[in-house]
Amino acid sequence: MDRRDFIRVAGTAVSAAAGLGCGTEPAYAEGADKSSLQNVSWDKAPCRYCGTGCGVEVAVQENKVVAVRGDEKSPVNQGLLCAKGYHLPGMLYGKDRLKFPMRRNAAGKLEKISWNEALDLIAEKFQTALKEHGPESVGVYGSGQWTIFDGYAASKWVKGGMRSNNLDPNARLCMASAVMGFVTQFQSDEPMGCYDDLDVGDDFILWGNNMAEMHPVLFSRMLENKRKNPRVRIVDIATRWTPTSDFADMYVQINPGSDLALANGILHLLLANGEINEAFINENVVFRRGIEDLEQIGYGCFDEQSEKYGFKDEAKESSLDELKEFIKEYTPEKVSELTGVSVAQIKSLAQMYGDSARGTVSMWCMGVNQHVRGTWMNNLITDLHLITGKISRPGSNPFSLTGQPSACGTAREVGTLSNRLPADMVVNNPEHRAKAEEIWKLEPGTINPKPGYHTVDMFRALTRGDLKALWIQVTNPWVTLPNLNRFQRKPGDGRFIVVSDIYPTPTTEMADLILPSAAWIEREGLFGNTERRTQHWNKMVDPPGEATEDAWQIMEVAKRMGMGHLFPWADEKNWHEQMYEEYRQFTLGTGKDLASYQQLKEQRGMRWPVVDGKETRYRYAAGHDPYVKKERGVHFYKAKGYGEKAAFWIRPYHPPAEVPDDDYPFWLTTGRVLEHWHTGSMTRRVKELHRAVPAAYCELNRADALALNISNGDKVKLSSRRGEVVLDVRVDGRGKPPKGSVFVPFFDETKLANLLTLDAMDNISKEPDFKKCAIKVEKV
Repeated sequence: MDRRDFIRVAGTAVSAAAGLGCGTEPAYAEGADKSSLQNVSWDKAPCRYCGTGCGVEVAVQENKVVAVRGDEKSPVNQGLLCAKGYHLPGMLYGKDRLKFPMRRNAAGKLEKISWNEALDLIAEKFQTALKEHGPESVGVYGSGQWTIFDGYAASKWVKGGMRSNNLDPNARLCMASAVMGFVTQFQSDEPMGCYDDLDVGDDFILWGNNMAEMHPVLFSRMLENKRKNPRVRIVDIATRWTPTSDFADMYVQINPGSDLALANGILHLLLANGEINEAFINENVVFRRGIEDLEQIGYGCFDEQSEKYGFKDEAKESSLDELKEFIKEYTPEKVSELTGVSVAQIKSLAQMYGDSARGTVSMWCMGVNQHVRGTWMNNLITDLHLITGKISRPGSNPFSLTGQPSACGTAREVGTLSNRLPADMVVNNPEHRAKAEEIWKLEPGTINPKPGYHTVDMFRALTRGDLKALWIQVTNPWVTLPNLNRFQRKPGDGRFIVVSDIYPTPTTEMADLILPSAAWIEREGLFGNTERRTQHWNKMVDPPGEATEDAWQIMEVAKRMGMGHLFPWADEKNWHEQMYEEYRQFTLGTGKDLASYQQLKEQRGMRWPVVDGKETRYRYAAGHDPYVKKERGVHFYKAKGYGEKAAFWIRPYHPPAEVPDDDYPFWLTTGRVLEHWHTGSMTRRVKELHRAVPAAYCELNRADALALNISNGDKVKLSSRRGEVVLDVRVDGRGKPPKGSVFVPFFDETKLANLLTLDAMDNISKEPDFKKCAIKVEKV
């Protein structure tokens, strides 16, 4: 059946996916001669963009990518690609690719230098900082776009070589709250479910997650399930109407920052109506409470010197009876007042979670994670599944979606966060440090037990001058950091910043040294996606000019600093395999067992834990997880501190850190759009995607536009207490915010939304809240 016939007979689901830019036909690189594409070589790879991990087949001819197509053998996307995936070749061939190392001279101009000069300079600067100021004066800021090789090399060099824990990824800005949600409840990170839930679930409840644009291939699987099974229902809980809302059976508009109250309101009704699974709770769940006083916790970023900024939660035992008493105040009427959600909709949500005959999948992304109480909100969503027993079974799971291709595989699993080591281990645990030192063949006591700077702290330390040398790889913090005005450099500030990237960005403008990186299939790689699937790809084409992969850059600097022993196989042809198999030792026997290198080369990825060559679809589930020895049910075996049970955390409602007032009467929310990815440094160089959405804009409600005498296309100035930006207005566009609310995408480096945003953060996960702050709107 050809694609047109398939869409014609498939109906709404596939037609909708096509309307959102998804398709299955091959996409050709610009300038490719389709008639000459007979003698090309095809190979597999995961997509370079989001955390979905779609399989792509790449066509190469004469050392250039000439076409891509969705990989029909990939269990993730089964041949489907979104608009960004379709145009993958374009991200490699922008005219301004970085090709040579460049150093900024005394006049501020960039000059080309050799690799030896560049690597020697980095080694010299880092060694000087270590000698004069100690391990806390150096740092590496990485990425959920790092390959596993890159992240592992960085972790071993920083933590095992320089004895510093100042290593953090940009995933701190997007997934740290999900990490801490899973860790606080299961003492192990990452979801128990998988994408198969999309095919068999009955009710899909999306919390702050515009899935139709941000994860369109996964959304199409959900829609296909709905097409085949009319009983399937989709609920969109959101602060603005989006393309996801178009397909929802129920749209739940919620006041920004009130989701904690809504989740507690659902819990209230589940308990009041007796729709909880007490047998499951008694067998598998313990109850915990932490510090709940707002004044004691604070919002993290207002006063660096205060005790609130260094807040640490303290767990204490609780009970189901204590929960019943706590939850009494969250009546439907009170919750409706706090959230703006009708009592009827609150009751409908409770009925969905409470119906034991239907599978329920909760899915969330940045709306939940980028939140001053993001860890709490992750806890509460999972609580809804624990109290109903709807967890670790097909079609019933809490499922956190990720935005970067290896935020899970590299940032979370390799442990490139400031307090972590591979496979759920942490630097402040002596046994964990000892295991890492054994695998890395280090002297006992080498690894520093003190956690390093997390992302926001790292750039504050750079601004203060406490951080003397910083290496930034594969990310663009001078677009993505909140409250950007706080982080501007001054000439002659005495810091040394090196940036590895593939294109010029606002971050390379801040660099003293710029290194050209190999991108995607210009080097061998491994990514780990949202459903615990590790995927390998081969090098297929050469990078332009003198560009090299990030892991090689790190290993070469380590050699020059006398730390070559950390990478004894660095000069061998198969160093990728040897590095990976060393890393894999951390995972074996832990319940996070990774597949072998050879398995991954052959397969379209495998979901860990992989035991006896078999992947695992559902963690903690009898009959699925090889570590569960029970004949039926679940076993949360990683949670040793809870008696191998999951923790239900009681969490109250707290208001947002900043709310609209007379001076700044509008809410601002930021996010992504379908056509662009993150800061746009790649997608804005793809002609088709740039033409579709050439610039950032401001979505405004029609009633607000009329009141302010603003028309579609007019320019407005948005101002917050931190900065301002001028944008074109869109009224009744793809997204429709409610009255009193504004949405701005952050992909455009010429119109920086993060000049406006607030750098308050979750004091557990250290993730900033990009989703809620107060602004004013003025016509220009």
